Amino acid sequence: MADQSRTPRLLQSYLSGHWQNGSGAPVDLRDASTGAVVARIDASGLDMGAALDWGRRVGGPTLRSMTFHERAMALKAMAVDLMEHKEAFYAESLATGATRGDAWVDIEGGIGTVLSYASKGRRELPNSRLLLDGDPEGLARDGSFVGQHIMSPLLGVAVHINAFNFPVWGMLEKLAPTILAGLPAVIKPASQTAYLTELVVRRILQAGHLPAGALQLVSGSVGDLLSHVTCQDVVTFTGSAATGQRLRVHPAIVANSVRFSMEADSLNSTILGPDAGPDSPEFDLFVREVAREMTVKAGQKCTAIRRAFVPRGLTQAVTKALSDRLSKIAIGNPADEATRMGALASLDQRQEVRDRIKDLSADAEVVFGDPDRVSVQSGDAEKGAFLSPVVLYCDRPSDAGAVHDVEAFGPVSTIMPYDDLDEAVALTHRGKGSLVSSLFTNDSAVAEQAVLGMAPYHGRLLVGNRDTAKSSTGHGSPLPMLVHGGPGRAGGGEELGGVRSVKHYMQRSAVQASPGMMASITGRWFDGAPTRKSPPHPFRSALSDLRVGDQHVTESRVVTLEDIEHFAHFTGDTFYAHMDEEAARANPFFDGRVAHGYLIVSFAAGLFVDPAPGPVLANYGVDNLRFAKPVNAGDSLQVRLTCKDINPRINADHGEVRWDCQVTNQNAEVVAQYDVLTMVAKIWPPAA
Repeated sequence: MADQSRTPRLLQSYLSGHWQNGSGAPVDLRDASTGAVVARIDASGLDMGAALDWGRRVGGPTLRSMTFHERAMALKAMAVDLMEHKEAFYAESLATGATRGDAWVDIEGGIGTVLSYASKGRRELPNSRLLLDGDPEGLARDGSFVGQHIMSPLLGVAVHINAFNFPVWGMLEKLAPTILAGLPAVIKPASQTAYLTELVVRRILQAGHLPAGALQLVSGSVGDLLSHVTCQDVVTFTGSAATGQRLRVHPAIVANSVRFSMEADSLNSTILGPDAGPDSPEFDLFVREVAREMTVKAGQKCTAIRRAFVPRGLTQAVTKALSDRLSKIAIGNPADEATRMGALASLDQRQEVRDRIKDLSADAEVVFGDPDRVSVQSGDAEKGAFLSPVVLYCDRPSDAGAVHDVEAFGPVSTIMPYDDLDEAVALTHRGKGSLVSSLFTNDSAVAEQAVLGMAPYHGRLLVGNRDTAKSSTGHGSPLPMLVHGGPGRAGGGEELGGVRSVKHYMQRSAVQASPGMMASITGRWFDGAPTRKSPPHPFRSALSDLRVGDQHVTESRVVTLEDIEHFAHFTGDTFYAHMDEEAARANPFFDGRVAHGYLIVSFAAGLFVDPAPGPVLANYGVDNLRFAKPVNAGDSLQVRLTCKDINPRINADHGEVRWDCQVTNQNAEVVAQYDVLTMVAKIWPPAA
């Protein structure tokens, strides 16, 4: 059991480069299971304007001076250090009411999200400070004027206002893309569980992997912080829809057009497909998922299932199966290893859930659980914020209001029948926008109809069936590579989603310039930009010697009919356009037998590849391959190979080089164009 004899600690804020105490009367924060005071919190009187200014002056310039890969490596080092100290976080998390399993999602899930972004930063972003967005746009017929969208870090600070239910993950899932984008952050955790956030932030700062000014913390009220935000700042909010809407219209946010992203509570739903009878695996998966979403974190998840839509003839079977599963859940102090569902975050939160259950009772009846009484295996049923799982049933959901408007943010879900799939889909819409919905079916036609119908109202959709039973991450699990957010009531924002979320903290700008100037600005070669033709073949140059714009023009090679036929028989590709003159001429695109596209690519490689061992270590693919003009027997091929982009890997002895490969015929007409991707040693010969 947790040690309840410790002296409650006063939480501090880390602002403007040092830890600070508020000047007001601290508020007690209590253990969710025992009621004991575990910490006190106050941020009154702290200079929030100075904190934002410090982040902009100190943290911002340092982060922007780093490349994406350098920021990614800092995130990785930070996450590895946090993982080494996770047991201290688990111990602190017990006071939040979270079981070890709940805390795993919060603590290791949050650290894992940082590691995921660190990996994506190195794999999907360049080792540079500028991100190109899309392909260049030609703006002049002679190629002398081009446009390119770029993305650069904002010059402000990201203010992250987080919810109480995930004090670690909620912070880290926002911090990772923020830092990767090059923007410093101010974290404001919800007070109820801020002691865990503060402990993690202390460890991050002590480890020193993030530069000074990159991370600040407000332990308590934000005061006038939002009054100081500018157009270069970003504000994100996770919490209740009502609070989020008030923040969205804050005068400074409105006046300065501050980017505001909201991830709010939503009435997430799940549908049991009409094909999923009681004997089907999908039925069991549905019941298991509803029970899990009700009991993990005691139902205190913004993605939890609040509405369960079931074919009318199966409501009794679902109610019984769900009740049987919930009756086996051991409720108690999370420090007790036998506990499977801990307490809500606070007594106030428990009362809030009880009040919302009363509101839901206008449309529905309680069919399992007692909102006012709970049997616990450990802990104090009154001093601790324990609550029984509660299942309600609403027989006429199409005529109901409260079940589609009221969220009880705890272990509460309502079963509702539907008569056909169209009705079920329409009922999911009644939530007015949700973070996630799920469907359990083994019928692909049902899945297609439901997904197309639900997608506009949801940020994420999970389709569960027997094929994904072992691998599915579940209804309520946001993933770093997938968008987390939703329309309407869910806030209209997007978080996570891989590199998509990084871009939220950057400014997209359209740059117009000559190809040469654009190459200088972006570090990428553009057609028409200056080139360097030096005697050594570009494949003889290590990364340290290679320059963007290095170019090699090959000799020519004639393609013969024998080449075409040999390639066809050798590869097995005897498509008629290569082998049958009459049939080829009948094709509207050809004047007769043509060379295979991949023969053109193969001959091009034969023309530009330098065969001897050297700094080019491997060819790992081609991008954007297009065949622009047919090649007939008797045509000749020539290649222009230009170093387009150099991306040295920060933690390896090689880097990636992208080559622009243009293949032309005897009339200087482009017949094929693509990017060749190679791994090139940084130094050659390699150091002993």
